[in-house]
Amino acid sequence: MRILVLPGDGIGPEITTGAVEVLHAANQAFDLGLNFDQEDIGFASLQQHGTTLRDDVLERARGYDGIVLGTISHADYPRPEAGGINVSAAFRGKLDLYANVRPARTRSFLDSNLKAGKSMDLVIMREATEGFYPDRNMHLGWGEMMPTPDLALSVRKISRHCSERIARRSFELALKRRSKVTAIHKANSFYMTDGLFLQAVRQVAKEFPQVAYDELLVDASTAHLVRTPERFDVLVTTNFYGDILSDLASELSGSLGLAGSIMAGDRQCCAQAQHGSAPDIQGLDKANPTSMILSAGMLLRWLGEHHQRPALQRAGDAIETAVDNVLRNPATRTADLGGNMGTRAFSAAVAAEVRQASAA
Repeated sequence: MRILVLPGDGIGPEITTGAVEVLHAANQAFDLGLNFDQEDIGFASLQQHGTTLRDDVLERARGYDGIVLGTISHADYPRPEAGGINVSAAFRGKLDLYANVRPARTRSFLDSNLKAGKSMDLVIMREATEGFYPDRNMHLGWGEMMPTPDLALSVRKISRHCSERIARRSFELALKRRSKVTAIHKANSFYMTDGLFLQAVRQVAKEFPQVAYDELLVDASTAHLVRTPERFDVLVTTNFYGDILSDLASELSGSLGLAGSIMAGDRQCCAQAQHGSAPDIQGLDKANPTSMILSAGMLLRWLGEHHQRPALQRAGDAIETAVDNVLRNPATRTADLGGNMGTRAFSAAVAAEVRQASAA
């Protein structure tokens, strides 16, 4: 089982190092047979090679079972023609990692940003290869244009194929959870694009009669996430809506720093923290690596399921449990959660918990 590690920008190298330390602990404790390689991307690659993502790195990535991708400072990159390729978008599009899986759950031992007594345990299934994003909605060219200096246009792409497959993954996931899927849309305004998305989801829903299905306007969904988050189990949505709603859900559940995330296709999976690169704390040992570590655990569970390797799934579960065990103690939290631990110490504590879980 081969894993490619791409440290990324800002705090990416620090939290990626922490996640890989935990993966090494799981590898040894559960006898997983993982092998790791590493390549530079982002600003490190731009400085040395003139591009944030070399073609040979992208092609090499196709041969790996899993990828650990650090945070990306793509908003600070030069334009694509000057080498500033959005690495996350390139991986999603070129490797067809179409399902961005973003869970959000409250923890009884941590503060959340919900009303007292409210809890959340949901997963947002975000289609990641099309939508409003101009770097992934055209075969050639760019999905935004400016006919005049005072007029800007953007093209949105929604296809039946991509809508059906993210819907199918969502219903399959719901069967393993609480058997409910909510489709998020704005078909009252986007009659054709969101209308096509809903047609596709409704068709797939017929294949899963045991799963409860409903639909909700995206603006209404923001209110329900705040007021009645318990109504949600799996939310399936297009790219742009899912990007925004997943940040909202994660912050409501406690913090973006507590939110794992994977980008999954039919044959590959990539772990990536849900938050940004936070260059203001780069190199200070202040970053909370929880999101990256949880993403690594999600990667192992995905690999275990798709390769029918129960040990990988057990290791992924052990990582999530280990994170919770470390977070449960106020003395072993990072500063953003009121504790005193740095990135390295927190990662080491989680790795120790993983080894202890295996011994037990």
